[in-house]
Amino acid sequence: MQKKLVLIGGGHAHMVTLANLGAITAKGIDVTVVGPSDEHYYSGMGPGMLSGTYRPEQIRFATRHVVEKQGGTFVRDKAVRIEPQKKMVMLESGGSVPYDVLSCNAGSQVPKPPIDGDPTDIFTVKPIERLMEAKRRLVDHFERHQTQVVIVGGGPSAAEVAGNVWQLARDTGKTMPRITVCAGRTFMGRFSDSIRHRIMGSLRRRGVVMREGGYVRAISSNTVTLDGGETLAADFIFLALGVRPSPIFADSGIATGPDGGLRVNPFLQSTQHPDIFGGGDCIYFQKQPLDKVGVYAVRENPVLYHNLLARLEGRDLMPFDPGGDYLLIFNLGGRTGVLKKRWLEFGGRPAFIVKDYIDRKFMRQFQAIE
Repeated sequence: MQKKLVLIGGGHAHMVTLANLGAITAKGIDVTVVGPSDEHYYSGMGPGMLSGTYRPEQIRFATRHVVEKQGGTFVRDKAVRIEPQKKMVMLESGGSVPYDVLSCNAGSQVPKPPIDGDPTDIFTVKPIERLMEAKRRLVDHFERHQTQVVIVGGGPSAAEVAGNVWQLARDTGKTMPRITVCAGRTFMGRFSDSIRHRIMGSLRRRGVVMREGGYVRAISSNTVTLDGGETLAADFIFLALGVRPSPIFADSGIATGPDGGLRVNPFLQSTQHPDIFGGGDCIYFQKQPLDKVGVYAVRENPVLYHNLLARLEGRDLMPFDPGGDYLLIFNLGGRTGVLKKRWLEFGGRPAFIVKDYIDRKFMRQFQAIE
C-alpha cells in the first residue's frame, strides 16, 4: 500500500522538504500538505512589509503551487486535532487526512487578551499576512489625524513594529503618529544592556515613547489601561505579547513541553508517538529548549527532511544539533537596524543592509522552486 506523508504547515522548517517534494513523490509516497492559506509569509520580513520596504509578493512562498507542481496534494484548511491511534489529522472543515508519517510546522500565535468594544483597529503581530490590512488601516488614520498608536509588549516584535510604523507614517502620512510601547517590566529585558540601549536610543530619537515598570490590565477599542489605573488613548493597537505554540498538540492529548509545544526528542520526533515529527516554533526540543527564532527552524530543515523519509523507509534517523550562537538582526524601520553576533554589535543602516541581504537571499533560494 502507498505510504502517506502529511505536512501540517508550509513554514520555515518545511522549506527543504517542500523543495524536494518531487523526489519524495517519485518514490511512490503520497504527500499531502495542510495549510490555512495557499501562501506562506516569511515572518522575518513582516515588519518590512508593514512599513512598505517590501511588497507582499516579495516575502511569501507559493505553497500550494509548489506542492501541486511536484505531485503532492494541497488542502486549504486548518488542522485542529491529531488522532495518533487512528493516524488521522482532523480539519476545521470537518474533514480528515490519514497519515503514516506526520510532520508538524504549525507555527505559533500571539496571545490575545479579552477586548472590550470594536476590535477593528486592534491587531496581533501574527499572522503576518494580517499586517497588510493593518498597513491599510494605519495609512487611513495617518491621512485623517494625528494617530495614537499603542504597542503592547516589550520584546523584539514590539521594537520592530514601532520602528516600521514610524517609517510607514514618514513615507505615507500627512501627520506623524504618537507611538507608545507598553513594555511591561523592562523593554527588551532578555537582551544585554548594550543591545537594549541601542534599540531604545534608535526609537527614542524618532519620538517613540517606551513605558516600563507596569503591565497592561485591560484593552478596549480606543483605550489601554495600565495595572496602576492609568489610561492611554489609542486609535490603533498592536499586540506583541510574545508567541505560544499552536494548541493543536495539547488539544490532541499529545505530550507537550511547558510552553505547549510538541515535545520532541533529538530526532525532532514526538517523545510519545514515533510517527509524528515537528519543527519551528511549535515544538519543545526536550534536550535543549530553544528560543522562538527562525534560525532554529532553518537549521532543522535538512534533519527533518532526512528523518521523514527515513521513518517512511525504515532507515536510521539523524539527530538534530541546534548549533551555537546565532546572528540576531532587528529591523527598526527607516532602513536601520541593530545587529548582534557573539561579541560583534553595531547599529544603523549597515545592520539593515546585512539583514536585507540575508532575507532576500533566503527568499530567492526557496522562491526559485516555484
